[in-house]
Amino acid sequence: METYGKILLIAMPVFLLLVLIEKLYGKAKGFDTVRQMDMISSLSSGITNVTKSVLELTIIIAIYPFLLQHFALTKIENTVLVYILTFIILDFNGYWIHRWSHKINLFWNLHVIHHSSEEFNLACALRQSISAFFNLFTILLLPAALLGIPQAVISTVAPLHLFAQFWYHTRHIDKLGWLEKIVVTPSHHRVHHAINPEYMDKNLSQIFIIWDKLFGTFQEELKEVPPVYGITRPARTWNPIRINFQHIWLLVKDTWRTKNWSEKLTLWFKPTGYRPQDVEAAYPVYKIENVYQFEKYNTQSTPLFTAWAWTQLIFLLLFISYLFGSIASINNLNPSYIYWYGAFIFIYVFALTELMDRNKMAIGWEILKFSVGLGLIFWQQDWFGLTTYLPQASLLITGYLFFSLVTSTWFYLKHRKEDQPVLSHH
Repeated sequence: METYGKILLIAMPVFLLLVLIEKLYGKAKGFDTVRQMDMISSLSSGITNVTKSVLELTIIIAIYPFLLQHFALTKIENTVLVYILTFIILDFNGYWIHRWSHKINLFWNLHVIHHSSEEFNLACALRQSISAFFNLFTILLLPAALLGIPQAVISTVAPLHLFAQFWYHTRHIDKLGWLEKIVVTPSHHRVHHAINPEYMDKNLSQIFIIWDKLFGTFQEELKEVPPVYGITRPARTWNPIRINFQHIWLLVKDTWRTKNWSEKLTLWFKPTGYRPQDVEAAYPVYKIENVYQFEKYNTQSTPLFTAWAWTQLIFLLLFISYLFGSIASINNLNPSYIYWYGAFIFIYVFALTELMDRNKMAIGWEILKFSVGLGLIFWQQDWFGLTTYLPQASLLITGYLFFSLVTSTWFYLKHRKEDQPVLSHH
């Protein structure tokens, strides 16, 4: 937990810098692929994902140590070759987990957030799931266990394998010649994120494109078919926490509503998007039929509100950076503190993105954020040990929370007034 936090403390600013460079490069070239609200939503999603990961809010299936102990046919040392072999095994496993996520209704909920942006850029790479409470990936590690690959090697290679998937989420890099035959490139991955019928559920590989070519899921990017991005049942929100659970909530409602008892059990494992006929007829859900004729999700904004959303994101990054850099000391103060800190981060993201959505409940979430933040300060007479480094920390954070509440309330009231229907007088 502590090590991963320190890795993220380095990785996070690097990813943010690359996202901003892509934005500036696109504007300079006259091909801007980044909308600001969409970018803030993506960055917020990344923050929720890494917070969950760092706090280890996952029920780990401790199957790999068991497999290693009972099924290892040999024991191998931590050589460079072992790390390369582990990387290939993880990539093979990643292909199949990814394929199941696209093909099975229940598993789509673990992946839908990653495809939810209607743009394709480096920021959307950071849209990662918070709804995966079981580590399904571990189950496919039997080949590694049979070879006796140490768990420490898996733990080292896995984050590298994940980070290596960041760079190809861009529209600014064209096809890359001979590399197209070996590794996943931006061209391959543009196809994967597209909702064009020709491209759906193709190019599921993560690093080596060979898996798609071996298992029949490869599709080249076609000049005559420009990719259109998103999901066929659009999320219609900037809130990454809502997006993470939209699909599974639909499955729950469909299970409750269908009259067919066998459907209640089987719809979870049917192909992605499947709904029982009786429910689909009575409770239709909007689906994009023509990918070239639909309106991308957008919300009314002004330069002032955009500046406020960025201000909130910057403060959020400061809060999360302190958590990642101080996990050990916070844990020493009280083991429950990091979970309270995590809860504050999730409430913060909810409040920010609800305001971006111009949702009626936005002010309620901002009040909750203010109350929880203030409550944590009164409870500890500190902000998770920050006064050790910054004596006025509690006062400064109280000031920020109050300023945030007042400013967000002002925007909320302004939005409500703007969103009221204009009544015509006859």
